[in-house]
Order: sequence, then structure tokens, then C-alpha cells
Amino acid sequence: QVQLVESGGGLVQPGGSLRLACAASGNIAPPNTMGWYRQAPGKQRELVATFTSPGTTNYADSVKGRFSISGDNAKNTVYLQMNSLKPEDTAVYYCNAKWRLLSIEYWGKGTLVTVSS
Repeated sequence: QVQLVESGGGLVQPGGSLRLACAASGNIAPPNTMGWYRQAPGKQRELVATFTSPGTTNYADSVKGRFSISGDNAKNTVYLQMNSLKPEDTAVYYCNAKWRLLSIEYWGKGTLVTVSS
């Protein structure tokens, strides 16, 4: 059984920063790709950023230049550094992990990020 444990969400003022972390555990090989998606109230879930081992990254246009994703392969952990946060970044952020050869993926339970003054 694979588990994705997210941490780091919370309330922050506009212009502030937060760092999210997601650790994958379980009796399985390390995932090929880990990433973050978000879902704001009344909207569909959307891609934020992905990290594909050993170091390819991909970002949504809306977060480029503000967010940075990184991975620690030894810990099966991915981090999302979020800077210059805006109210429109408010959402539940979900961690995702994909295993390409196994054609499987898992989701975390989500962590709430609220950007408000």
C-alpha cells in the first residue's frame, strides 16, 4: 500500500511564502514523477508543478517564476516552494505520484493553502 503524506499548508498573507512537502512510502519502487495539483472552490483540479526523476520540472504558466519544485530521491519526497503568493493561489493542494512502467498513480489527501490578508 502506497501512502503520500503532505505537509506545509496553512494561512499566509499575499506576497508571503509557504513550503509544501510530500513523502511517498510503501513497498514499491520510487515513483518516476511526483507533483502537485490544486483545486480551488468551484473549479477543476489543475496541474501546478511536476518533478520527474532525476530532475526534469514542469510548471503551470500561472506559477512560473513564483513556485519552485524539487525532489529528494533518497527520501521519495517532493517539495513545492511557493513565493509571492496571491489570493488566487488559495486552494487545496494535492500531491500526486506516478509509476510509469506500472501504469499506476496515487494521490495524497490534500493540504489547504489560504492566501488572505
